[in-house]
Amino acid sequence: MEQARGQWGSSVGFILAAAGSAIGLGNIWRFPYVTGENGGAAFLILYLLCVILICLPYLFAELVLGRHSHKNPVGAIEAIRGKGSPWVWAGALGVITGVGILSYYAVIAGWTVGFIFKDFIAPHLDFAGFTGNPLVSIPLFALFIVLTVGVVLGGVESGIERTAKVLMPVLLVLMLLVIIRGLTLPGAKAGLEFYLKPDFSQVTSKTVLTALGQAFFSLSLGMGAMITYGSYLPKTANLRTSGAFVAFFDTLIAVMAGFMIFPAVFAMGARPDAGPSLVFVVLPQVFASMPMGHLVSMVFFILLTIAALTSTVSLLEVVVAYFVDERLWSRKKSAWTVGVVTFVVGLPSALSAGASGSLTHMTFLGKEGFLGIMDYLWGNISLALGALLLSIFVGWVWGVKQAGEELKLGSTITDSGVRLWGIFIRYIAPVVIFIVLLDVFGVFD
Repeated sequence: MEQARGQWGSSVGFILAAAGSAIGLGNIWRFPYVTGENGGAAFLILYLLCVILICLPYLFAELVLGRHSHKNPVGAIEAIRGKGSPWVWAGALGVITGVGILSYYAVIAGWTVGFIFKDFIAPHLDFAGFTGNPLVSIPLFALFIVLTVGVVLGGVESGIERTAKVLMPVLLVLMLLVIIRGLTLPGAKAGLEFYLKPDFSQVTSKTVLTALGQAFFSLSLGMGAMITYGSYLPKTANLRTSGAFVAFFDTLIAVMAGFMIFPAVFAMGARPDAGPSLVFVVLPQVFASMPMGHLVSMVFFILLTIAALTSTVSLLEVVVAYFVDERLWSRKKSAWTVGVVTFVVGLPSALSAGASGSLTHMTFLGKEGFLGIMDYLWGNISLALGALLLSIFVGWVWGVKQAGEELKLGSTITDSGVRLWGIFIRYIAPVVIFIVLLDVFGVFD
């Protein structure tokens, strides 16, 4: 039954695919501008501590839940508590969140494809003119949905794993090329100092919460992706080692993104705290002003596209796995149906980048623009709420004893190690994630 459902062909394949799920726009687009807004090196250190001390133990919980049941987030909870349990809605939230995030994430991902060729096909358009043109943004959005569906159609081993084995090494090589080019620019040293010499006098409680929130977003936690990917693992897989490698590669890419961006930004006299526009507005200006800038720009947006694709694949797979497992749909029917629905749901996000004034300027809970509102609802509130519910479910409802037995399978983790992990998942994780959720709602502003 497990083999018929699909499994990873190797541990390396799982690690690359799961790391690819985590590695995306959150690492290369969001991480640098958040780091730039929060003081550079001090924020980087806080981010690394959050990954190691908070997010990695929680990641084990999602992997354990998935492998134990060999099901999607809904089926995983049903396997433990039964179909009538209200906890099933915690799993359903992950499935719904997959559609919600994918609907606007693929819009931004489409922009990355367009920016690969923008210097050649539309050099006269600025960022607003490019993304605000529906004849550009909507076809690019559709293209990215089709690319994502195409990978998922191939299945777990032949589609997702095979694609990850190709794209992840390519991503690393391209990032190294951009880093080397940036470090050779006069004035790059100032960017390195900003990124590597911490000034803790700038750190506030808000900085810590921002670092924690970024770590959760970056690792794709709380949306059911790691439950789904974990469900394709055999019982012999070492979850502790595999999970640690996933977190390591995800964090490595985020750190490398800083080395790509800050030396070049400082070398060209730009500001590191430009916010979300850093990648799409500031960096193209930086690239245009450097020798071989057009080539560097193309390479940068190719790698950004690769990172985005490995993430959109995991978002779609969460929802597809639900329909394959629970509704007994074929993978082909599931992938295309969810792809079409996601495209329709995402059209307002594509139009809110300037094509529709009402969608561009609409506000909700202090967020402006339909795409910004969707990111706030699904990429912030829903992720934090999902992680909170799942940590409570694993620690208190399923129980540390049962979850710990699953964690020990294929691993050398000791009983004391399981008890230590249990303390985290029962007491520390729910409290910390609840604080993050309060911060999302602006309680600490």
